[in-house]
Amino acid sequence: MTDRRKLAAGNWKMNGAEPDLAEIDALATAHPAPGVDVLVCPPAPLIHRMAQRLSESTIDVGGQDCHAAASGAHTGDISAAMLLDAGAYYVILGHSERRADHGETSADVAAKVRAAADARLVSIVCVGETLAEREDGKALSVVGAQLAGSLPDDVTPEMLVIAYEPVWAIGTGKVASISDIAEMHGAIRTALVDRFGAGGQGIRILYGGSVKPGNAAEIFAVPDVDGALVGGASLTAEDFGAIITALEAA
Repeated sequence: MTDRRKLAAGNWKMNGAEPDLAEIDALATAHPAPGVDVLVCPPAPLIHRMAQRLSESTIDVGGQDCHAAASGAHTGDISAAMLLDAGAYYVILGHSERRADHGETSADVAAKVRAAADARLVSIVCVGETLAEREDGKALSVVGAQLAGSLPDDVTPEMLVIAYEPVWAIGTGKVASISDIAEMHGAIRTALVDRFGAGGQGIRILYGGSVKPGNAAEIFAVPDVDGALVGGASLTAEDFGAIITALEAA
């Protein structure tokens, strides 16, 4: 199956305030009808305002995390239903920064994926190995275990996107080699088909880890790379727009 619609997803992480929404206005103006899906995931306080700004645009808005519970005594947390109410349609789950900074396990991620699906949000599930794990020859096994543990059996493929982000390449300027990206994305595709059958062919697999305008085209030419989860370069309309253009041309 080769008709997966490509996706350029921007993760603003803990960056941005009201004035920065001007970048979103500029992005929507420059790409009024992009030939790929475009998504921006800002910090939670900006989700509603960004969604309002993009209400006449084809650009989607997403969250960066959600709680596994639908509601309750969880001070400081946000439920998937709250994200939907604020205007989000996607949510990033299991990012390596969440796994490292907050001790999230793959089982925790799977519970959040299930909650997101219940709220009709599409989950972007992140997997990736550390530099030590890659140097020890464990990259494929580590990512395979994360993938298996982070995806609940009762979630349909239509509600899933996978993002492969080698931890050592996030925000460092380092990028995995083209052969390493091809090997990992191929292994992820095989695992998805083994688990979900034909539906696994339809799940988009994004590459993340210092994707920039200068390297995007080469990365997007790799088989089974269906787009990118972009960090710092998604903060400006100029850089993110160039990545969108490269994806449209892929």
